[in-house]
Amino acid sequence: MEKHTNAKETRLTPEEYLDLFRTSKALLDGHFLLTSGKHSAQYMQCAQVLQYPERAAILAEGLAASFRDQGIQTVIGPATGGILVAHEVARALGTRALFTERENGIMRLRRGFTLSPGERVLVVEDVITTGGSVREVLAVVREFEAIPVGVGILVDRTGGTVDFGLPMASLIQLHIQAFEAQECPLCAQGIPAIKPGSRKI
Repeated sequence: MEKHTNAKETRLTPEEYLDLFRTSKALLDGHFLLTSGKHSAQYMQCAQVLQYPERAAILAEGLAASFRDQGIQTVIGPATGGILVAHEVARALGTRALFTERENGIMRLRRGFTLSPGERVLVVEDVITTGGSVREVLAVVREFEAIPVGVGILVDRTGGTVDFGLPMASLIQLHIQAFEAQECPLCAQGIPAIKPGSRKI
């Protein structure tokens, strides 16, 4: 399978990547309930930029460039946010793409997907706040005795503080403050929290 070789040519600066998100209206303002359970006044809705294949390809090439020489055999991400990211990064690397899903609350490989012992795997995600979903996917990879080689993230909301014990690359680092529900100033103001994706924003 032919692999792209123009990653360095298409790799942008963090500000240029952020401009893609801004152009796509992917950075939202409001009161949001995050997957982590925390609340935030801003939300990065990566689906808004990933809906444009040419922009998704640019983002994926940026992530792929960080892992191109690592012998990646499979790219995997959690449903729903990591599906398109995994697919586009896999295309850039010339590998296959898988995604995990929760079944009875437990992250698993379904749909006949499987990994082989020793298979070199890159885990990707669209946005991380605590990194919980990525850790669940890493656990799935290790259950199959495959080798997680690294983690690729479009938007890192931890400010680079998260540690997966593996090489990690992100295109954008954002410092969007998140609050525990009981400490959320927006809740104190009586502003309803919206779970992103649950209604039209």
